[in-house]
This record gives sequence, C-alpha cells and structure tokens, in this order.
Amino acid sequence: FGSGFTVLNDLAISARWALANAGVERVLIVDLDVHQGDGTASIFLGDPKVFTFSMHCGANFPFRKQTSDLDVALEKFVGDEEYLATLEHHLAQVLRDFMPDLVIYDAGVDIWQGDKLGHLCITNSGIFRRDYHVIDTCCKAGIPVACVVGGGYDVNARELARRHGLVHVAAARVWQSHDKPP
Repeated sequence: FGSGFTVLNDLAISARWALANAGVERVLIVDLDVHQGDGTASIFLGDPKVFTFSMHCGANFPFRKQTSDLDVALEKFVGDEEYLATLEHHLAQVLRDFMPDLVIYDAGVDIWQGDKLGHLCITNSGIFRRDYHVIDTCCKAGIPVACVVGGGYDVNARELARRHGLVHVAAARVWQSHDKPP
C-alpha cells in the first residue's frame, strides 16, 4: 500500500537490500517528508528488523494513514523551533530503544514554509538544522546513515534544488566536524 507520487519505494528497497546483503540486522527509517510514510509503514508492518518513524503534518495527505512504528503527527503551521524540539526528542528515544545498525533518512523538503502542499512553516535554516541534527546524531551514535531527498513542490526549480542540496551540505559539515586529523 502506498499513495501519492511514490512509484518505487526507495526507502523500502534500500532497507530490504541492506538486510539481505550488507550484514545489517536492524534498519531505522526516518521519514521526515511532510506526508506520512504510508507505503513504508505498510510494507514493514510487523517486521521486527525495520522500525519506521514518520514525522509529518497530520492534517495532510494521505488522509487515511497507515501505522508506522512511530507516527508523530504535527499540527498545521508548526515552525522551526517546535519542529526541531519534537524531532530531537523522538529521534534520541528511537535510536536508544531500537539500536539500529543503519538509518535510512528521507530528507523531505516539502516541510518548507512556502510549499503549497506542505502546511508547515519550516524555513531553509530549519531544514538545514534538521538535516544536520539527524546526521550528526547518527554519527555520534556510531550508526551509518544513508540520506535520500524527497518532497518539494516549488515551481522554482533552482530554489527547490537548493533546498534538496541542504542535506548534502549538512552531511559535509558533519563529516568535517567529526574528521579528526591523526
């Protein structure tokens, strides 16, 4: 089951591949697209090797939600500080309780304040801070994280690409901050 614009669920395919081929025993999928990760939730329902965490706008598509291992439904128009505080709380708890070998992170940018399909009020700075936090938290815990971009329905392709690039900038900065010369 899945809806929306997802034809192939790259998160699910990647998780299944890692479990079968990469010596990974537990995968955490962190889906921070503005829409609930209904397809991923449905695919992994009852699978103890994959934990699905979706933080999304509750009053947004899909209107018939599936059951993730952890669903955090945000109210419309949540801004940077509330969003980031909620994420920090839940991500730390899930990492501690589930202890994944791999995190697959969907860095959806449809949470941006100007996204007509998003209904949240997250700035570009908030998106960067979110991405940095997820990647840094995983790195500090010694957990590899694979990042994918998602969402974003801006007609200005240059600005949309810039927002999608924030996760790569965040990853580079985390890498630099953890890279200690011998």
